[in-house]
Amino acid sequence: MFKMRLGTALLFLTAVVSPLLLECTPTCQMENLNGHVEGGCSVKLTPGPVQLPNTSHSYSQCVTVRVWMTTDDLCRGPKIEIHSSFVEIFSPTMNKKKKCSKRNLHTRVKCVAQQSTHGNTSVTMVGITSVTMWVFMHKCVKAEAGSTVSVTYSTASTSCSDSYTVRDPVPDFNLSVTPLSKNITVTVEPGYKVYARWCYNTNGAICFGGLGGPRCLYTIDPSQSQSAHLSIPFLLPCLCVEVFYTYRDARRNKKCPFQDERLADVADVWLSSNVTLYDSSVIWHSLCPASDLKISASLCWRQHEQLCTPVLNSTLKGQEDGTSLIYNTSTVDKHPQMCVQFFHQGRYNISCPFEADMSSWEVAITLGRQSVFVSLSSSVPAMFSAQLCVLNEMGCAPTGPVSTLTVEGSMTEARINVLPHHLVLKPCVQVWQSDPAFHGRRILCPDYTRNRCGLYTVVALIFVIIIALLGRFIHQLTQSGAAGWLYIQKPVLLVCSSEQSAHVSAVCTLASILQEELSATVHLALWAQSSQRQAAAETGTAVADLGPLPWLYGQWEVVRKAQGKVLIIWSPEAKKTYEKQREERSNKDKKDSNKADVRHVKIRVCVEEDYKLDRKRLVKCKKEKVTGTDCIKLYDDENRYPQKAPSAVITPVFAAALCCLEGSLQQCKGQGVAVVYFQGLGHSRDIPKALRGIPRYCLPQDFRGLIQELGGMRRQATTGKARWHCWPRLLTKVLSIWLARRLAYRLQTLLPQNAGAVTSENDIS
Repeated sequence: MFKMRLGTALLFLTAVVSPLLLECTPTCQMENLNGHVEGGCSVKLTPGPVQLPNTSHSYSQCVTVRVWMTTDDLCRGPKIEIHSSFVEIFSPTMNKKKKCSKRNLHTRVKCVAQQSTHGNTSVTMVGITSVTMWVFMHKCVKAEAGSTVSVTYSTASTSCSDSYTVRDPVPDFNLSVTPLSKNITVTVEPGYKVYARWCYNTNGAICFGGLGGPRCLYTIDPSQSQSAHLSIPFLLPCLCVEVFYTYRDARRNKKCPFQDERLADVADVWLSSNVTLYDSSVIWHSLCPASDLKISASLCWRQHEQLCTPVLNSTLKGQEDGTSLIYNTSTVDKHPQMCVQFFHQGRYNISCPFEADMSSWEVAITLGRQSVFVSLSSSVPAMFSAQLCVLNEMGCAPTGPVSTLTVEGSMTEARINVLPHHLVLKPCVQVWQSDPAFHGRRILCPDYTRNRCGLYTVVALIFVIIIALLGRFIHQLTQSGAAGWLYIQKPVLLVCSSEQSAHVSAVCTLASILQEELSATVHLALWAQSSQRQAAAETGTAVADLGPLPWLYGQWEVVRKAQGKVLIIWSPEAKKTYEKQREERSNKDKKDSNKADVRHVKIRVCVEEDYKLDRKRLVKCKKEKVTGTDCIKLYDDENRYPQKAPSAVITPVFAAALCCLEGSLQQCKGQGVAVVYFQGLGHSRDIPKALRGIPRYCLPQDFRGLIQELGGMRRQATTGKARWHCWPRLLTKVLSIWLARRLAYRLQTLLPQNAGAVTSENDIS
């Protein structure tokens, strides 16, 4: 029973393993000459197709070995050696029984002649013709990436060899750099999934960085998307991008976009570097090799936070050490204001690494009448030098003789004479340690302003007096009103849109300013509510006599013919009225769609509907025997405005103005209309999009622009000719700005407190 089970298991194992053995088992048989070059090497190696393994395996490839032999070669005892990860030696021999056999040392392969079938008879070829040869073939010699498969074929008279190196496949990709956002787009070809990462190429073999977590390693699956966006912290010359397959130890394809190009912005070079101070050296560290960046360094003296004056002839020599530059500072004056200035591509970065307790000497200067006193103190004996110099862009250019001072552990003072012509240049003093010699010169600039304080005070006082006199003169000219300088010649029609007390007060204030200060003819329904006020204003019949709508249409036509301006004072309530009226017009248009001229129908319907309401009000007033202002107070149409009782003047006048505005826009005659809203009482978003093409002004900050819109001009002389000389025009310009500011301020003070604070001068002007 046990033997039966064992035999069954062996049989099953043989069935499973035999296909694999056949795959790697060499064969030898007779074939034609296809694939063989006469006179060339008899050995040919052919790599198999590329098949990527999974992530846990490394890449390997099957190499097919073919060796062509003649019958004479078989008789001479040929030997085939295959070297890969191990060595295999084969000895092909003639096979009379047409079977394959193997031995331990040299595997003997029986060469079987090719069989062909003619009809029902199978014929075995026992000879060789001129067109056939024996072919030894090993279908799969498995070799890992980077290894070499070599085959040597030798007989007693000939020898031939060939080899093939298995290369790890790499994906091809393209790069697109966006410097502003520090982003690199990687695009791969369709195929297998790959990894992409950014790194900094510290030397030819190592690319550091980009593996610091999921942020730096990106997966690209071409079946979903062929691109990935890599966010880069610093754009440096040594920045590279690597793309490789996802299996273990995959070879990487690397591209460096800035390797052969200059960076447009070197700010990242300074941001990614740092400076370390040691006892006798300063080391500048970077992420890139120092040889690639070509950094130079020199000393400068920091005058203040924004100015570091270069020290002449103070270049420091750096020693390259990978990604670092080492500068010897053993003979550098280590004062806190002595800084190191690093240069790259014409840009520089300043580092002040020295501390306060590292310097062994101090210096101070005092300005005399025609001399500068230099005071020195040193903790060690040394010799110092001082010289005048003049500041410029290149540094402090020396001038005059050099003074020498010797300090032996105590305070020493020296006097440097300054010639009168040097005082005009305001020279500074540079001081340095000359023995033992130290690199770096301290630059100290005396305060020359104290010698001229009296002169500056007199000039400032004169300037203040001139400004005060000029201000007084302009104030007197504008105190009497704007009519003496500016006036508005054409009439102005103001249309109020809200019944809020703050809005009505602001409209009346604006009307008063235009009429009193700028001598404008102002038409306002709130002013024309009675015959008495209208007669006083000399503008025609009162609103109470005609009704709000006929009055508005009449005034609109008068202003239009005179080429005046209609100012519609907008408000949040105006937006609601506009939208409601548009909806009513839309419903009415649907009923009147068969009429010939829809534009005139809209205006006529608007007039007829509102006129009927006015007629109804006038009949009611006649029955009650009241007129004028008392009649306006009785105006109340509950069917039209069920929510709130509107004003007898403001609401119908504004509705009629909207109708007239719509008709003017359709006739392309809207040039004489402008929209005004008050700061704090409205906003530009309250104005409908259909009216955005009309000029609009926010008061009081746009008051000057409104005056220009209304045609404000300088009053002419009595001769009728304008004085267009240069200085009157300039004075008029200044007075116009002054006047606009003053009137805007007056309007602001009269507005309610919620209208906002007084605007700045820049906003008004």
